Amino acid sequence: MTAADRPLAGPPRRFRPLRETVVPIRVPVPLASTQGTLALDLEPRHDPPAAASPAGRAAGDVVPIDRRWRGDVEQWSHRFAQAAVEIVGGDRPVSQLLRWTTSAVYADLERRARLVAQAGGHGAAQGRVQPVRPKVLSVRTCFLDRGVVESGIHVRYGERSRALAARFELRAPRREEAPRWICTALDWS
Repeated sequence: MTAADRPLAGPPRRFRPLRETVVPIRVPVPLASTQGTLALDLEPRHDPPAAASPAGRAAGDVVPIDRRWRGDVEQWSHRFAQAAVEIVGGDRPVSQLLRWTTSAVYADLERRARLVAQAGGHGAAQGRVQPVRPKVLSVRTCFLDRGVVESGIHVRYGERSRALAARFELRAPRREEAPRWICTALDWS
């Protein structure tokens, strides 16, 4: 009888399952809540703006602002910021914010979207599915004038946070158009 024909002596060896011996290349990332559709509605409202009340100011405001006007501007700032972080993340084309940005802010958004796409190995604005979607959590505004506001924006990326600072100015480019907010500065930190 050769060594190959002999039965193995002792109890059978137990092998660890394959999953315990394989080291994962990527750590699984939890998915954040979905933002819903990517519709973008930054058109100005057609109801008349509320008049500024002479009553007190919010902390940081230079001029007194009506509560309704503040709420409308904060909502608009929130929608703008959400669109901006989705552009940089590759979910939206940068052209969606063309009417609401200056050329310098537009160029910066375009550059950031391109750099993130190159780093991630995908094309910019292709509507890719991100493992973690950015979500704007809060917007705080400071009115320097009725038509000039600066916003501090808190953005959440999964477990990480980021801050944005934006400056918006109310402008009427042509006679027939209603005034609209334009982002004149957008700083990422």
